[in-house]
Amino acid sequence: MLLSVVIPVYNERKTIGEVVRRIEALDQDKEIIIADDCSTDGTRDLLKSYEKLDGFKIIYLPRNKGKGSAVRAAFERVEGEIIVIQDADLEYDPKDIPLILEPIIDGRADVVYGSRVARGTHSALFFLAFVANRLLTILNNILHGLNLTDMETGYKAFRKTVLDSLTFKCDCFGWDVEFTGKVARKKFRIFEVPISYSGRDYSEGKKINWKDGVAAIWFIFRFRFFD
Repeated sequence: MLLSVVIPVYNERKTIGEVVRRIEALDQDKEIIIADDCSTDGTRDLLKSYEKLDGFKIIYLPRNKGKGSAVRAAFERVEGEIIVIQDADLEYDPKDIPLILEPIIDGRADVVYGSRVARGTHSALFFLAFVANRLLTILNNILHGLNLTDMETGYKAFRKTVLDSLTFKCDCFGWDVEFTGKVARKKFRIFEVPISYSGRDYSEGKKINWKDGVAAIWFIFRFRFFD
C-alpha cells in the first residue's frame, strides 16, 4: 500500500530535516507531503531542497492560518491508500509509524490513534498539559461514546476512504477535535496503539497553549451538536 505522510510545518527549521530523514528510512512505499504554514524562520529555504526529489510534494501556504489549514492543503494532494499525520518537531518519532499502520493493514481498523499515555514511553514533564488533554479526551469520549486515551495526539492514521467521506473546516489546532468528532459520527472503526513521546517546552518552540485548550471545549460541542 502506498503511504501518504502528511507533515504540517510552521517554523521548524531545526527539526524538519531530521524528521524527513527518519521517514525516508522507513521500509514502506510512501510519498511525503509537506505543507508549510507560512514559516518565517528559514524553514521554507530548507524545503526548497526537496522540491525536485521523487516522492516529495511541497506546499507553501500564502499566510499562517494554523495546523488545520496546512493538513487540509496537503489532503488535496494525497495519492496513498493510507494517510498518516506526522508533526515536524520530533515530539513524535517516525519509527512508530509501522506500529500505527498495523491495525489498518491487517484489516482491523479504519482509523488509528497513536496514544502518548497508553503504556507508551513518554516525557514525564508537562503535568498541566497532561491533565488538560485527559479532561478533553474524557469529555469527547462521553459525547461520542468512545474509549480513547489521547484524542489530541499528533499521530493519526486513516484509510483514504475515510478522508474521501469527510469535509474539514478548522484552520487551527481544533482540527484534531474536528477529525475525532467526524470519524466517530461516521462510525469508523477506531483503534489506539501506544507510542513513544518526547514533549518539548515552549523555549524549544512548542506552540499549543492554554487558549487552544479552552477553544477545544467549544470545538468538542460544535462538532458533536452543531456541525
